[in-house]
This record gives sequence, structure tokens and C-alpha cells, in this order.
Amino acid sequence: MPVITSIADLKRLHKRRTPKMFYDYCESGSWTEQTFRENTSDFDKIRLRQRIAVDMTNRTTASQMIGQDVAMPVALAPVGLTGMQRADGEIKAARAAEKFGVPFTLSTMSICSIEDVAEHTKKPFWFQLYVMRDEDYVDAIIERAKVAGCSALVLTLDLQILGQRHKDLKNGLTAPPKLTPVVIADLATKWRWGIEMLQTKRKSFGNIVGHAKGVDNMNSLQTWTTEQFDPRLDWEKVRILKKKWGGKLILKGILDVEDAKMAAEVGADAIIVSNHGGRQLDGALSSIRMLPSIIRAVGDKVEVHMDSGIRSGQDVLKALALGAKGVMIGRAYIHGLGAMGEKGVTTALEVIQKELDITMALCGKRDVKDLDPDVLLVPKDFEGDWV
Repeated sequence: MPVITSIADLKRLHKRRTPKMFYDYCESGSWTEQTFRENTSDFDKIRLRQRIAVDMTNRTTASQMIGQDVAMPVALAPVGLTGMQRADGEIKAARAAEKFGVPFTLSTMSICSIEDVAEHTKKPFWFQLYVMRDEDYVDAIIERAKVAGCSALVLTLDLQILGQRHKDLKNGLTAPPKLTPVVIADLATKWRWGIEMLQTKRKSFGNIVGHAKGVDNMNSLQTWTTEQFDPRLDWEKVRILKKKWGGKLILKGILDVEDAKMAAEVGADAIIVSNHGGRQLDGALSSIRMLPSIIRAVGDKVEVHMDSGIRSGQDVLKALALGAKGVMIGRAYIHGLGAMGEKGVTTALEVIQKELDITMALCGKRDVKDLDPDVLLVPKDFEGDWV
């Protein structure tokens, strides 16, 4: 077993052990992938301020996210098709998150259903909702999330229409994969993945097939999803969904100060500064670059989280020091899942927590809740001077 010291180590194993179309689904962006790349590269522009001769004992990464105690302020983001990265992937990731003490968010487009994950976990998890045209389906899935005991609804607002993702189109992405000659040749080298997949019954979108009207096979599913994302979504619909849910509401996909103000106005419990991991509007600014201005605008009105680009504990520290109360990781834990299943997700979380803990100490802080801009060296032009 190789020694794992970084998310990059898990990424290499993930690529080796997972079919190409699903690895590419994780590790790609839309169009030219400029935003996808800058989500991570912009973190490198922020440097850390080393401090010495300070007491580094009794350190803690424990915090809270929307009032929930967490081992560190990191949540597992909703990622579609997680159960194609590894058999029963959502269940394995949820279990790892639960044992570690951080929130897990189940995607609407998951392979394992809400009920599957609830059956195999003991603590409440978060559920992410895409707003669909089929209002009966939306009402029903909200009710299913309530019955399952989900403690927060994460409403994704930046996918009213699908950004063009070239690799997914070229790979012919489907779940389960269509057995073309190219796919068969790829699967022949991924025996570990194949053996596990043969042992599970969960191979399609568990939250949709058998629940949405007229969706009972792959052909009807593809037609339904193509037509269902609601381009008419507006703030009034957000208010209606908030009322229907009645619990903690997190709005994901905020990348503009004006949108952040509207999200605070509708009464969100938290917002997530995010560009969908660079998979929607290519050419948009990175999440970490937009975070400071959004914090200044609404940080005193709503809890602000950050998503897109987190690959290390140092990235977590930088986001928290700029004012975020928590972050979400997607690709970082998916690399762990694809590499080593549930153990890999745990390893990803351990790597990030260790990096966060040690970096925090070397910056002269003992409590993650005390992180502030004083530990950072941020370029004067980091946010840009745009017209």
C-alpha cells in the first residue's frame, strides 16, 4: 500500500482504478476549463505568514457549521454519480464523514438514494436539491428528505441549464456505462471497480428512477433529465422552496455580491460561494477570489461557506482566514473514494485535517475559530480591478 501524504496521491490512484469516463467526470470543467484551473491556482497566490515563539499546545480544528458541531469546518459536497466512482459510493462516503465528524451532502443526481444512505448511517446528513420543472417530483423528494431526517437542504442555484462539459460529451458519459468497444477495453483494466459493481444493485440514479413520473429505465431517465432542469428558477421560487422545506436552508452557487445580498434577504441560513467546481460558466472568477467581497457584503448577515478549488488543509485555512465559516470539498474526497473506497474518503479527511492543524500552528494559531486575515499575505490586486 503506497504512503498517502496528499490529495494528489489519492488522485493518482483514483485515475488508475476508475473507468476513464467517471474519472474525467470528476476531474474536468466546462469549455476551456479556465475557471476549473483557476479555482486551484488562485489559492497559490495567497501566501502564509509564519509566526514563532507562540504556544502551540492544545490545538483544535473543531468548529460549527449552521449550528452543527464538526470535527473541522469541512463538509463533503454533493457530487453526482458518486456511486459510479466506486460501488455504493454515496453510502461509503457518508459513513466515512459520519465517523470523522463532518457533514455529508447527498446529491439529487446520486446513484444511491436518500433512503439507501439513511438506512446505512446513524446521523442526519444534508441533502442537495436541483430545482426541476416537475413540481410533484420536487415536493416528493423534499418530503423524502424530511422523512430520512436530513438536517439541511442545500439548494443549488447555478445549474438552471447545463454548462458544456467537453470530456463528458466525448466519453459518452452514462450511468451505468454503455458497453462500447472503447469502454469495454477501459473496463478490462479496472477489474477492482468491475468486481465491486457486479456485487451491488445500485447502478442508476436512485433518487429519480422509480420516483419521477414515467422514469423507469435508462432511456426515459436521459430524456427526463435533459428536459427537467428549471430555467425559470427565480428568488420567489427559492422563497417557496424554503417554506416547503421548513428547516435549515443553504444556498449553493453564489458568485456575485448582488446574488449574495438576495440570498441573505430570502433568509438562507448559509450560502456557499461556488462556481460548481468550474463546470458551469467557464470564464467566471474563482470562488476564492470572490470570497472576500462577498464576506464584506453579507458576512454579518448570513453564514458564508466556500466551495470549488479546495485540495488541501492549507486551502481550507486560507478560506477560513478570509472569513468563510466552513468549506466544502468535492474532488478531494472523490479522489479518496475512487482510490480506496470508504477508507480513501477517511484518508482524504485525515490528510486535510493534519495539514490544517500543522499549518494553523505554524501561523501562530491554536483554534481554527481564531483564524483571520492576519495569518495571510494577500496580493493587493488579488480580487482584481474590473470595469
